[in-house]
Amino acid sequence: MKLTKDPELLGILGGVFVLLLIVTVLAWVIRSRAPESRRGATENLWQRARSFWLIALLGSSALVTGERGAIVLFFLISVLALREFMTLAPTRASDHRVMAWTFFVIAPLQYAMVATHWYGFYSILIPVYAFLFIPALNSLAGDPQRFLERTATVQWGLMVCVYCLSFAPALLWLRIPGYEGQNAKLLLFCIVVAQMSDFLQYVFGKLFGRRKIAPVISPNKTWEGFLGGVLCATAIGAALWWSTPFRPLVAGLMALTICLMGFAGGLSMSAIKRDRGVKDFGSWIAGHGGILDRVDSICFSVPVFFHLTRFFFAKGT
Repeated sequence: MKLTKDPELLGILGGVFVLLLIVTVLAWVIRSRAPESRRGATENLWQRARSFWLIALLGSSALVTGERGAIVLFFLISVLALREFMTLAPTRASDHRVMAWTFFVIAPLQYAMVATHWYGFYSILIPVYAFLFIPALNSLAGDPQRFLERTATVQWGLMVCVYCLSFAPALLWLRIPGYEGQNAKLLLFCIVVAQMSDFLQYVFGKLFGRRKIAPVISPNKTWEGFLGGVLCATAIGAALWWSTPFRPLVAGLMALTICLMGFAGGLSMSAIKRDRGVKDFGSWIAGHGGILDRVDSICFSVPVFFHLTRFFFAKGT
């Protein structure tokens, strides 16, 4: 569905942009008045606030253009995220054939199947058929050096960056009784909760963070930031229950699930970056690093959110 056909969706997006404006102003004030000793943290907060405008505008454009726009947007995000992931992978020249199939055949086919609503195929294409196809094709190159590591890396990149993320536009085709034609709000609900959880965990961590969760993996993640961000984002999700097919308590539980899975995604991707010796996957977005740095929480949360919604609320999909 399109934005112009749903006043409630327009209202939610309007609220998001108002919230962004408030956050941006606060970030600017904090940055301008911060002492020199905290200049680095406040500058990063300012960059994050500005970058959220780009993210919000991209998401809004997908909703304005409807289901096809969402498919194209998330496909491009998947390809860019996969490209960032593969730049850190231990690939060799013998992997070029597998890489070509990954980018030019498997990834487009996954999104093509989502666009045709063929759940029975897009739900198993990558975890079953691509999983078996990639090592078979890679073995034909005749290069056994680090074969398992190279093959598993390609499979893992496909799963996270393409398979998991493709469930975001797939939300638009769930048939939920009494909620027909409103699925764009469901997608927006998931993205808003996941992104707000990320941002609020960062803010609470900077303001009150003392006890680190995993100092070697992600030095900036603290228990205070985690609890504050997750609880506030869960409350936001519960407050948005009217835009979903859920009751307030269920909306809160769904939001909590999104927050927890998003946290798991961010921590897991941080472990990969530490293993490869880099701070970010890329530098596309100021204050956020690369595309994959920004969507890591969505990659982990959206497939779980999709299947919980499908199993308990959808019909005939």
